[in-house]
Amino acid sequence: MTAPTQTGLQVQGVHLWRGERHVLRGVHLDAPLGTFWHVRGPNGAGKTSLLRVVAGFLWPEDGKVVWNGQETRHLGDEFGAQMACLGHEPALKADLTARENIRYLVGLRRAVTDVELDAAFSRLGIAEHADRPTRMLSAGQKRRAAMVRVLLSDASLWLLDEPFTNLDVAGVELFTGLLAEHAAGGGVVLATTHQPIPAPGVRTLELA
Repeated sequence: MTAPTQTGLQVQGVHLWRGERHVLRGVHLDAPLGTFWHVRGPNGAGKTSLLRVVAGFLWPEDGKVVWNGQETRHLGDEFGAQMACLGHEPALKADLTARENIRYLVGLRRAVTDVELDAAFSRLGIAEHADRPTRMLSAGQKRRAAMVRVLLSDASLWLLDEPFTNLDVAGVELFTGLLAEHAAGGGVVLATTHQPIPAPGVRTLELA
């Protein structure tokens, strides 16, 4: 059997209804490995819904999502292992430290070492906060901690819904650099945001 070609992500003619509202109307996207996509549009245009369809959290009424030549609905956990999501909420338990949260969440995928954790927290600029209860962190610090999970996930596909929420200017620059670096290294990034993404080579998918 021939191994599937490493073609990246394709969204092919996706239609999605939420109740009586036609949210996604035949959306197409071709995101080869090594590309960084900015998904933008007004509120209600379906940006979050598109990410949820790509992730497999919603099934479209028509169309399909393909990863490396195979329809994702047939890949199951194999696709899930290659994907990392960051939503509006950081999804961290308040009574655990940031380190405990990330060790547990990344540990669901793979073993993670203290050296890796220390390096990732340092890279996100929150090393001094890693062992504080998450409830004591600011919204921006929680956002950075959540990004540590994405960074350590070893996932090829990053799906990020408003990743710059609660970040200061330095945080936006840091995140932008991380996303661009992931794409440059052969990954695929889909990020929704209302603000411009000041990184070279960013492609745009406009949802009306």
